[in-house]
Amino acid sequence: MINKLIKSYINDEQPFRIDSKTSFVRRRTLFEELELFKEIFFPQYWNRGVIITHKDLLETKIASLKERIIQGIRPHVNDLEIESLTNKFLETIPHTRELLKKDVEAAYNGDPAAKDYAEIIRSYPGFQAIMIQRVAHVLYNLNIPSYPRELMEEIHSLTGIDIHPGADIGEYFFIDHGTGVVIGESTKIGDHVRIYQGVTLGALHFEKDDDGLLKKDYKRHPHIGDHVIIGMGAKILGPIKIGNQVNIGANSWVQESIPDKTTVYISEHPKLVRKQNGGV
Repeated sequence: MINKLIKSYINDEQPFRIDSKTSFVRRRTLFEELELFKEIFFPQYWNRGVIITHKDLLETKIASLKERIIQGIRPHVNDLEIESLTNKFLETIPHTRELLKKDVEAAYNGDPAAKDYAEIIRSYPGFQAIMIQRVAHVLYNLNIPSYPRELMEEIHSLTGIDIHPGADIGEYFFIDHGTGVVIGESTKIGDHVRIYQGVTLGALHFEKDDDGLLKKDYKRHPHIGDHVIIGMGAKILGPIKIGNQVNIGANSWVQESIPDKTTVYISEHPKLVRKQNGGV
């Protein structure tokens, strides 16, 4: 894994490759895993470029992450499984890094306000949220309870973006602005999807079992196709299918499947009323 990660660093091309002498302002949060993942996934952007050429320093950084992951999963996992599960997770880091590079590219191409990749990696809340979600999703798929959700709630508190670790998100994903975005557990999102602030990909209602208790582990959230844009405030609810190359307008309420190559929007725009104030 270490060798694959170093190879990933070395294979970076412009605009990911930056001058090794570049120094950014130092920023820290109390979210320790976030700090470790930022420095491992994009070391040069967080003043840790030295690990690219010093394998021992990268190994130390990975060891710190490993210890943190072990601490996170220990309360929920049999001691005999901890080492195996942690190593399985660490083996996915090079692949996750490549996915995140595609997310950065999607943000740059999808936002006219983005001036460079550094701005996205260091500043965009949507990118911070998807970075943690992608690692939490790996842990979720390893059937580790609780800890993946803890990670997502930490990043939720920092960004205002609420993504369940179970959500299956494709390549080149971009959340613009991001505040108020909610993505439910059984959501599946295709490639090249862009969503805006206030979007909900949620459940319409909850099913109950024969005892009147809420059912678990069933499909209750949308499936979003490839090349979809979802405007601010849109609510897409239930286990419906949104096709490929679909545009969903701002504040739309969607609870039925939408076919490919379709634009959905509210037909009657609210009327703007102007009234002259009669005050002094």
